[in-house]
Amino acid sequence: MARTEQVLVLEPQHELKFRGPFTDVVTATLKLTNPTERNVCFKVKTTAPRRYCVRPNSGIIDAKNSVNVSVMLQPFDYDPNEKSKHKFMVQSMLAPYDMTDMEGVWKEAKPEELMDSKLRCAFEMPLENDKTHESESNKTVSSSTSSVKTELSSLPKSSSTSLDDGEGKKIMEECKRLQMEVLRLREENKQIREDDGLRKRKVTSMGTPHSSSSVMATSTMRDEGLGARVLAFCVLFFVIGVIIGKLAL
Repeated sequence: MARTEQVLVLEPQHELKFRGPFTDVVTATLKLTNPTERNVCFKVKTTAPRRYCVRPNSGIIDAKNSVNVSVMLQPFDYDPNEKSKHKFMVQSMLAPYDMTDMEGVWKEAKPEELMDSKLRCAFEMPLENDKTHESESNKTVSSSTSSVKTELSSLPKSSSTSLDDGEGKKIMEECKRLQMEVLRLREENKQIREDDGLRKRKVTSMGTPHSSSSVMATSTMRDEGLGARVLAFCVLFFVIGVIIGKLAL
């Protein structure tokens, strides 16, 4: 008897992509959506269980709801000449109305009640340009963070000791906010680099007369992203200057 067609909607549908370098854990997200009026039980299996950590690897998706599954690839020595043979399978079944034990439900399930979808795994290394941009960005953010720490540590001891508890608390909150701003800028910069690399690859593969205009558009967007980051850093250092001015007073 033929198996029932999968009711869950998978994003992505066919392939999980992991972007290197693979010297640290790399995570891909698999979104499972249940468009039905019934709760659905699911399991995520892989052909290489020692290489991946899946959270959650099983559970129940309520009707008209979704679950994000994190698939974490463990560090390994990447060989660009070796194609990935790893695969994942999402197995599912409609949850019984009187279900009390999930493991028991899977053991007692009939073959015709089970549904499954398979996904391939693909490994990608960042382009050389992306590596260069990432290195420069990390240096910029690191130098900015160091400058903040230096400015704060160079405050006169007399002014620091004269602050009351309320002012000290405000300064700590401001420092935390600035650190979160630096992290946000780093994430935005990373996203801009990825979008830039994707556009370059598309322009190269198309090879049409419109390539030059696409390159110009990409360059303009990259310049706008850099301008936004420079403006953000200027605002950040201005806020730090105001704090230092208040402390000096």
